[in-house]
Amino acid sequence: MPHWIAAFPIEASRPRQGSLRNWLDHLVINTGFATDTTAELFAALGFTLTPRGYHSLGSINHLIMFAGHYLELIGLPRDGAVLRQEILDSPPGIDGLVFGSADAAATHAALVTAGFQVQPVQRFSRPVEIDGESSAAVFQTVRLLPGQFPAGRIYFCQHETPELVWRPEWLHHQNDVSGIEQLTIVSRAPAEAARRYAELGKIDGGFKLAFVDEAGLRESFGDLAPREPGQAERFAAITFRVGSLDKMADRVRQLDLPHALEAGRLLVGISAPPCLLEFVS
Repeated sequence: MPHWIAAFPIEASRPRQGSLRNWLDHLVINTGFATDTTAELFAALGFTLTPRGYHSLGSINHLIMFAGHYLELIGLPRDGAVLRQEILDSPPGIDGLVFGSADAAATHAALVTAGFQVQPVQRFSRPVEIDGESSAAVFQTVRLLPGQFPAGRIYFCQHETPELVWRPEWLHHQNDVSGIEQLTIVSRAPAEAARRYAELGKIDGGFKLAFVDEAGLRESFGDLAPREPGQAERFAAITFRVGSLDKMADRVRQLDLPHALEAGRLLVGISAPPCLLEFVS
């Protein structure tokens, strides 16, 4: 039996109602209370980070922006009077897969019609300072209730103020990374996991989900792959598109991070928060 399942979208699998189409809005790495050190690490890897954001829900973040999508480093304020419960409840590492939504209310209705269990639409904001002026970036999210996809949090995000999130000064990265290409999901039953995710609908825009069991992850990442047999399913690795693998590898060596440079890709292991990064050219 193969350890890898073909990257999603799988054409033979259909969403429950055939009308759901998705695109990547962002992936989330939960840093817990270690947001400072995680942000410093990604900055040292050559990523441009947005200034720290403070959510009205009780969480903090930095974003790594690309054209049309981004990576969010989310965490909790050490001195916060309010702490966001879902971040407290989530394990550190890659814990969020977020699709875009043009209309949160319509997305909510479509998900309910498709048979998913969803929370009410949630609207929240965070202050943003642009050119010395303070504004509020506003979002509406539709979150699937826990338990339907055990790898992590899955939700849909509508940006009411995208002009405050996608800023030209945040889109260029010194490491020449141009975007996120894939999220690898580890499952004890990768074929079944692929089927369940396919029910969410086809993913547009070139982003893919790949499904693998523990043996397949070790086959791909070797000794960099953590052994976590206690988890039935988890988000394991993020794949980025980079201009130069050799230059990226130089940055990784300077940071003394565990890594492997292979033909066409660079693999990097990060211990805190635990995650695997793959760079392809």
